[in-house]
Amino acid sequence: MDWELAACRDHDPELFFPVTSLGPGSAQLAAAKAVCASCPIQRGCLQWAMDTGQEAGVWGGTSEDDRRAMRRASRVGTAAA
Repeated sequence: MDWELAACRDHDPELFFPVTSLGPGSAQLAAAKAVCASCPIQRGCLQWAMDTGQEAGVWGGTSEDDRRAMRRASRVGTAAA
């Protein structure tokens, strides 16, 4: 994956690591996700975050809670198969 194409490279990294998803943090989370929405490597970034178990920050347009839910759904889907 070519990280040099990432839309986030021109933004302060702190944007992608909100302290909370509540109050002012919710606006920060939305702003970070908006950057990801226009990123040409969004899918690859999300895949990297899932493969490497990134538990903090916004990666591939997903929050920590989003990825936690995706992992949980994946485990449930695997167990049901």
